[in-house]
Amino acid sequence: MENIKEMIAYQTGSVVSKEVLRKKAGTITLFAFDKGQGLSEHTAPFDAVVYAVEGEATITINGKSHELKEGEMIIMPANKAHAVNAVTKFKMMLTMMRD
Repeated sequence: MENIKEMIAYQTGSVVSKEVLRKKAGTITLFAFDKGQGLSEHTAPFDAVVYAVEGEATITINGKSHELKEGEMIIMPANKAHAVNAVTKFKMMLTMMRD
């Protein structure tokens, strides 16, 4: 058993990712964003769930912004443009579900 917050560390001025599980059905990846860092707008062919482990971020899906705080989650639908921007230092768990 591991503490999610301790499984990945922040790096100054960067986004760090760590894949923790890869299966045919999908992946689970941890991310640590320094304040002000993010992932630019992109699409993915599968539904994904973002769970906020620590901090706060703005998640934009199809041009609509959502504030995500520690303990909250949001679903990013397949083939919809989305982006992540860390308002504070931010850790998230991304679960990608394949068809």
